[in-house]
Amino acid sequence: MKVCLVTGGAGFIGSHLCEALLAKGHYVICVDNFFTGRKKNILHLLDNKNFEVIRHDIVDELLVECEWIFNFACPASPVHYQYNAIKTIKTNVLGALNMLGLAKRVKARIMQASTSEVYGDPTVHPQKEDYWGYVNPIGIRSCYDEGKRVAETLFMDYHRQNKVDIKIIRIFNTYGPRMLLNDGRVVSNFIVQALKGEDITVYGDGTQTRSFCYIDDLVGGVIKMMEVDNFTGPVNLGNPEEYRIIDLARMIIELTNSKSKIIHKPLPSDDPKQRRPDITLAKEKLGWEPKVKIREGLLKTIEYFEKEIKNQSA
Repeated sequence: MKVCLVTGGAGFIGSHLCEALLAKGHYVICVDNFFTGRKKNILHLLDNKNFEVIRHDIVDELLVECEWIFNFACPASPVHYQYNAIKTIKTNVLGALNMLGLAKRVKARIMQASTSEVYGDPTVHPQKEDYWGYVNPIGIRSCYDEGKRVAETLFMDYHRQNKVDIKIIRIFNTYGPRMLLNDGRVVSNFIVQALKGEDITVYGDGTQTRSFCYIDDLVGGVIKMMEVDNFTGPVNLGNPEEYRIIDLARMIIELTNSKSKIIHKPLPSDDPKQRRPDITLAKEKLGWEPKVKIREGLLKTIEYFEKEIKNQSA
């Protein structure tokens, strides 16, 4: 049993991670400021004797005893991270500094939840870990993209200078139950619009591509990475199956039996045209690859959103 600290533990990915760690017999301290995290995501865990919650913002120092730290705190959807750009970059940079300081003090192993956004609008396809990225440092997404890049730098410097035991994962598009209704990302947008019978908004002509990894697959990769020794990463975690956005919209209309029509709007600035992970390294070092097919994952996600929409209107 390890004592695990999960920052952002009440969020979409964080809550699934807390659940999976508890199922493996670990003790879990969930830390969240509840900006995008929600109590309802972790309510069912509160009776577990190995689970505790601390309401805290990692921009401020935190003193706890732990053995593994999963640094997952940060709004990950453009809608949320652009709402307060300065706060986002503080969470990424000061949050990373505070967690690394904690890891150094208590000699914990620490993982940074980085992102495919560090690759920006890539000129290399698919993206491998040795690609440095093509990122706009002064755009509306920069608070997130560059914040995550700085966090990776800090992790590597704490590792080289202070011998902190670090892990870096780069998470590609992930979807599944517990995404927010107003998340603003493509899967949740399309499902909510389809279920409500509203027009489905496709930005640009819809030929831009994304790769979608189901949440259970991702969490499996996260835990495997934390368990393995002598490998800091960075490592890509995502599903290498690539879909055009327009095809995803059509698939969701079909799976929801919706009467929604597809409409097109201008592409937001700095929106990447292609995103697909090369997961050769994850297969080799972790023995990990995603198993859940997109239709199966979408059906589970649609079922969750149907309940959410019903509860909202009740």
